[in-house]
Amino acid sequence: MQSYLESLLSTYPQIAVILSVLISIVVSILGFIPSTFVTAINLKIFGLWEGTIISFLGEVIGAIISFVLYRKGFNRIVEQKVSKYPKVQQLLHVTGKEAFLMVFSLRLMPFVPSSIVTFLSAVGKMSPFHFFMASTLGKIPALAIEV
Repeated sequence: MQSYLESLLSTYPQIAVILSVLISIVVSILGFIPSTFVTAINLKIFGLWEGTIISFLGEVIGAIISFVLYRKGFNRIVEQKVSKYPKVQQLLHVTGKEAFLMVFSLRLMPFVPSSIVTFLSAVGKMSPFHFFMASTLGKIPALAIEV
């Protein structure tokens, strides 16, 4: 798959950046494919700085879109399921500064699955603004470690 994506981006250089960002968005929505392989391809195709910036943009946009989709699609289901688990309910009801710090600290760790952080934030009570800020700021050092 990695060689196919490399070939795709190399074959269409005029739209390679857009394709790469779209691939990152799909990876983020699916949630089970690690984004590190997209970062590796971006570095190989676009070079260190451009590849890093493209990867960052793709991951941030993907996280935001995933957050919105997860919130719309899973909120009711999760509320019904977690009503039996008070500790999980507590975690999902974190807001404000606590929610920001939780997402930020989890984003700092590059090998914590982004989809889990996004999913828990989306089905919880965290505001989209706090999620966007914490996720974006936390991805900077995590992506630097990946690079």
